[in-house]
Amino acid sequence: FMVSIDHFRLELLTQMAEAATKGQLDILINSRDLCRTIRTGSSWSSSCCSAMEAEMRLGDTLIVERANQAGMTVRYLLPRNTHQKM
Repeated sequence: FMVSIDHFRLELLTQMAEAATKGQLDILINSRDLCRTIRTGSSWSSSCCSAMEAEMRLGDTLIVERANQAGMTVRYLLPRNTHQKM
């Protein structure tokens, strides 16, 4: 099946929720790692980065740009429900 931005978004939100449940104040997500968690996801996917960008809120930090070969990396603040959309 075709992997959509929604698959990556769901996985991203799941990882954030798990980290918040453990009491973490932030989580560092790399697009390559996120892509690998989706069974049919490629190691580099535009949809994966788009999902990550769509979830960025005020206070989140773009650590590595989308175009970088190492993969886009973002530090998301937790918990998510207290942060406004950018």
